[in-house]
Amino acid sequence: MATVAHCLFCFDVLAASLEKREHLTLPQATHLWARYQRKDEPGDGTRLQQDHLENPDLAITQEDEHDSLSDSDLGLEELSADEGEPPAEGPADPPSTLHIPTISRLQAASPSSASTSSTPSSISAASSRQTLDDRSSKTSSSTSIFSFGRPSQQPSPALKEEQYPLFVTWNTVSGRGHKSLRGCIGTFEPQELSAGLTNYALTAAFDDTRFAPIDLAELSSLAVHITLLHTFTPCAHPLDWNLGTHGLRISFTYHGRRMGATYLPDVAVEQGWTKDETVVSLMRKAGWTGRSKDWRNVADMRAIRYEGKGQGCRWSTWREWRTWIDQESGEKKR
Repeated sequence: MATVAHCLFCFDVLAASLEKREHLTLPQATHLWARYQRKDEPGDGTRLQQDHLENPDLAITQEDEHDSLSDSDLGLEELSADEGEPPAEGPADPPSTLHIPTISRLQAASPSSASTSSTPSSISAASSRQTLDDRSSKTSSSTSIFSFGRPSQQPSPALKEEQYPLFVTWNTVSGRGHKSLRGCIGTFEPQELSAGLTNYALTAAFDDTRFAPIDLAELSSLAVHITLLHTFTPCAHPLDWNLGTHGLRISFTYHGRRMGATYLPDVAVEQGWTKDETVVSLMRKAGWTGRSKDWRNVADMRAIRYEGKGQGCRWSTWREWRTWIDQESGEKKR
């Protein structure tokens, strides 16, 4: 199931890309969000330096943080949608100051205008791949984001990450709380969460061809929604699924071409559609131009239903969390 920490991580990835700085790793974001939630509990006054002395696996260098993504990671079935071991014994060096990538220029101006075309996306991962490459090339292995005392002499065994098909959705939220889709791309190919969330946070922000790329001025108006998918089941017919429970992926042949598209589980309910209306909308998204009453006549219609529990958060939550991290780390704000 997607978590708030996953959402905060995606925000940090996007903000770091726009601000040309390094981002937190997913383990760091998960741990720091848990700490943030406990910050007001009695007896939880220990600063982050001491906390990470007890968690050496979180002392991850920038070199570790920027694992390269292969072309297959960037291009597998991309679709747009509308929506450790303890430290070694012995004396340790005094803990150094916690270094968190500095956040600057966060207060944005008015959001830029974006295309609202409903044309299905033809995804190019070029810009997000270039962003990842550029940031990786600037990394220094001699600098660590979390550096606390002497590292363990026995490296912790590599833990295999959970893998999920996933979608990352960016929305803009107006002052009255109205959401507008700003980008949504994902994959049905299972992804390790660190790499998958990093990749698709950027791809959904920059490479959804229905919209202009997200820019720095829009950060304060954004909300992110993460959906991790599971339980894929072939449908007996295109209406063999339940509103509010299932997402739907269809494919069919039209004018000699194979077409397909998907809606995440919450889309139909949010739009107030019936199942018939959902299928017709999904077919039009894929490129079908027939009459609505004729949708059942298309050739070789296939459908797969799936489930997925999503989680979202707004920029204000990320900003407050990052401000707390900077305060706890003792880092001077720019």
